[in-house]
Amino acid sequence: MMAVVTDSPTLQLRLMLEELCCDLCRFEHVKRENVKPEMVRIDREYPLGGGAGYADIRVMAPGHRPYFVEVKYGYDENMLLAHLKRKYGNVSPATADAEAVIVVVDLKGRIHPDELCVALSKVVRSGLRVEIWDDEALLDRLNDAFPVAIPAMTPENLLDLRHAIDKAKGFHAFGGGMEDYEHDPLKSELMWHFGYWRLRQLREERGLGPREILPPGLYENVTVVLGDLCSFSSYVRDSPDPAIVRDSLTSFYSKARYQIINAGGMLYQFVGDEVVGLFGLHGDPDRSARQAMDAARGLLAIGNSVSHHWQRRLDRVQPSAGLHVGISSGNVQIVSLRPFSRTHMGVVGDCINVAARLMSTAGAGEIVATNNFHRQLDEASRATFAEIDPVELKNVGKLRGWKTGALEPALS
Repeated sequence: MMAVVTDSPTLQLRLMLEELCCDLCRFEHVKRENVKPEMVRIDREYPLGGGAGYADIRVMAPGHRPYFVEVKYGYDENMLLAHLKRKYGNVSPATADAEAVIVVVDLKGRIHPDELCVALSKVVRSGLRVEIWDDEALLDRLNDAFPVAIPAMTPENLLDLRHAIDKAKGFHAFGGGMEDYEHDPLKSELMWHFGYWRLRQLREERGLGPREILPPGLYENVTVVLGDLCSFSSYVRDSPDPAIVRDSLTSFYSKARYQIINAGGMLYQFVGDEVVGLFGLHGDPDRSARQAMDAARGLLAIGNSVSHHWQRRLDRVQPSAGLHVGISSGNVQIVSLRPFSRTHMGVVGDCINVAARLMSTAGAGEIVATNNFHRQLDEASRATFAEIDPVELKNVGKLRGWKTGALEPALS
């Protein structure tokens, strides 16, 4: 039976452009200012506060004020102007010290492109510079930053570009000569699970080669961050078109993976609407606790944004929205899924089950964590939690737990 393919190509294209813009902004700062990639902080679905919703991308580089990137490819003019005005028409907590907003938009084929550019500048508050990246401007920047030239903004060309970017990341991560570099399956798999800058750190600071990054064995005091979308079954049931489910999950997967690996963690896996990230596999529990909290907060914002986008395509109002998160620390074992393999690895450990069960007690926008993890946080982070009644876990017993307040929902 032939599959019926109805996914929105425009939405997929926007998601890919978001990924490419994140890579482009990071590479440009590294090249121009000679900073380390990990020093450039990039967040997707960044909460602006004050009811302004979420920025598609926020970039914070050393020596610069933060700036935002809005990928609005395929938006009609009225919707584009309305979104920019709501997000950046007034000062919000996150934009008060911002330098600029970059708008990635398709101008080719529009009736009055020059007038649209003027209108975009007018709906954004004074003091916030507006920069327009149309097809030509974006392609010029991409062609300058990466070793490939693409003539037009098509999915096929962008896939070629992504392969070139992955090769450039792999060269940065694993070293050697660019001409001789081979992006083999193991390196590709590692770069799916880790940020390329993290792989470079492990190579330079610890002398680890690709086969030594995740050898089978016992890993102590690893933090597990586990989150899933609230009321997922209800959203699926009420979606009038299966493509809505696929589009929403692709958006969640793309953004959740980026949040975890760019916080310094390892994306372990997605299971349906659930994401699992691991932190501290290579030691330094205090730093990994901070990274895990950073990732968890980012995941909550992503879950809120994805849920609100999904709700706008449904008739029935859903019972809840957003993501809930469970966090646990403990020992895990890395296991080869094939003899001598480093490409396909599994993870087992009680702390994964504990994180899953704690997550089930968290409400929408909440994080529930074990006492062991809570103790590893700094004082400011601990203050965001309140102790809850001991949680009864089957085959485990009663555990002390800590819960954050719910993340305030925002329009997206």
